[in-house]
Amino acid sequence: MDKREKLLEILSPVLAVVAAFLVGGIFILIIGQNPLFIYGKLFSGTLGNPYGIAQVLFKATPLIFTGLAVAFAFRAGLFNIGAQGQLYMGAFLTAYLGFTLVNLPGFILIPLCILGGMIGGALWAAIPGILKAKRGAHEVITTIMMNFIALALTNYLVARHFHAPETVHTQAIAFSARIPRLSTIFPGLSGSPLNYSIFLALLACFIIYYILWKTSLGYELRAVGLNPFAAEYGGINIARSTILAMAISGALAGLVGVNYVMGYKYYFEQGFSGGVGFMGIAVALLGRNNPIGVILAALLFGLLSFGGLVINAYVPKELVDILQAIVIIFVIASSRPFREYLMRLKKRTLARGEQG
Repeated sequence: MDKREKLLEILSPVLAVVAAFLVGGIFILIIGQNPLFIYGKLFSGTLGNPYGIAQVLFKATPLIFTGLAVAFAFRAGLFNIGAQGQLYMGAFLTAYLGFTLVNLPGFILIPLCILGGMIGGALWAAIPGILKAKRGAHEVITTIMMNFIALALTNYLVARHFHAPETVHTQAIAFSARIPRLSTIFPGLSGSPLNYSIFLALLACFIIYYILWKTSLGYELRAVGLNPFAAEYGGINIARSTILAMAISGALAGLVGVNYVMGYKYYFEQGFSGGVGFMGIAVALLGRNNPIGVILAALLFGLLSFGGLVINAYVPKELVDILQAIVIIFVIASSRPFREYLMRLKKRTLARGEQG
């Protein structure tokens, strides 16, 4: 990749965001509002006060986990569409341990619940990994199917076995399994559910960055992602790398439950994620499958998510969905694989014209 390509790769996400806000401004004009006024309200309501910043960080936290999960799988040449199901399984196991092992002290129960969430997500993601490694089943199909199975299974377990009386959620986890909110340290954040899981998300980004670029395991996974045939010729076990990459990806997605179950509601319920498993794909794309980029992309989508509520009095909150969709479209259009595809298509068209 030459310097021009590298610069374009770095700047394209920024240009995609700028273009999305410009196109969004056109929509705002169409509905009769001033774009500068609306965007001013959006940024002042999200970044202009401590509560707004806390809400943005809270909404960005699960997106960091799912974006990191998708990005890690991408680096290994895998398209994990199953973060939604993996986070459900992880969150349910987190809650189950939290309301079952109530007699354990916090210094044991909290790490155990976090580990349980990782194991739940990892095991659920390992199944498509094994199917791909052993049977050649495409991970896109299998992970999508696993999403529906996870949704149905957790719904059954909650409704028939573990629901609290007269509710549609599980029992509350033990007090010793709960992690503090940041408002206990910063009173200005009072009312926000932002909790210590934000630090776990940042730690996960650092660990994944270290694994991918500082260890032999990361080198092997990236080699498989770039060229599996060359990697296998070099002695890398493709099947092992595939299963391991999917398991690690699922473990990251399973950490979403820490934010919601242990730091916010203190129980598991269906529909809690709001689709962050699928939004993780957009976060990974915008973040160029880089842990640092994932953090920045998650913050942007977190800002838009809470910003939609801030500007809802002036414009429909669906404007945020439009902005997110436009960002994704521009990111895909500016990505290197898409440009290479267009070049190949152009060459084939020219070749056919010469033959004709």
